[in-house]
Amino acid sequence: MKADLSRQWRLLDLQKLDTRLDQLNHRAGALPVLAELAAAHEQSTRVDEDLVLARTAVTDIDREITKADQDVQLVRDRSTRNRARLDSGQGSPKELQSMQHELDTLARRQSELEDVELEIMERAESLRSDLVEKERKRTELDEQLSRLEDQRDRDVRDIESERTDVSKDRDQIAPGLGDDLLALYEKVRDQHGGLGAAALIARRCGGCQLELNQADLGRIRGAAEDEVLRCEECRRILVRTAESGL
Repeated sequence: MKADLSRQWRLLDLQKLDTRLDQLNHRAGALPVLAELAAAHEQSTRVDEDLVLARTAVTDIDREITKADQDVQLVRDRSTRNRARLDSGQGSPKELQSMQHELDTLARRQSELEDVELEIMERAESLRSDLVEKERKRTELDEQLSRLEDQRDRDVRDIESERTDVSKDRDQIAPGLGDDLLALYEKVRDQHGGLGAAALIARRCGGCQLELNQADLGRIRGAAEDEVLRCEECRRILVRTAESGL
């Protein structure tokens, strides 16, 4: 293939821009903030699960408190009725004696139920404190996620801005290479990890970084200026420059 040397030099400019675009694409997918966001989202899932359990526990303990309170109130109401009847003196001595005995029993039962209720309320206080702590963590995590998402958006905007500028420069250079040279460059670039053209500097290929042997150097010296050369080792397009050392 033939291409005047000025087009070959522009090919190196295009390669620099494509390399920068590849770097930007890699950077966009490897932003440190993305790993932080992934970790924060994973933590968020765990916090949400913990919150569900904590809220369920508080709901359950509230039901226990309601039932315990109802049990105590039933005993209190019965004691009140019996006390009123006993104070009124209604009934035979045997009935009054039986009511007194029941009052004593109810008093013990009320004391036991109040102890149970107190124990439940103590557990409820602990569970509510735990819920408040988990809700605080949820709020802090939401704030952290918001900060990380803002940082990610800023980083992405910066990358996109530079990518736009580099792409504009590429669009200005690529058409001037000619369809044949550009097609070869794109093909080689696809085959060799994004590096399709490299400069020959100090007798060394800028693609594979290997120093050319004397036979290859002789072939290059004897080639016409507009001959598009390929590195014998890596097969990338090899562009001669003032620093080639020929």
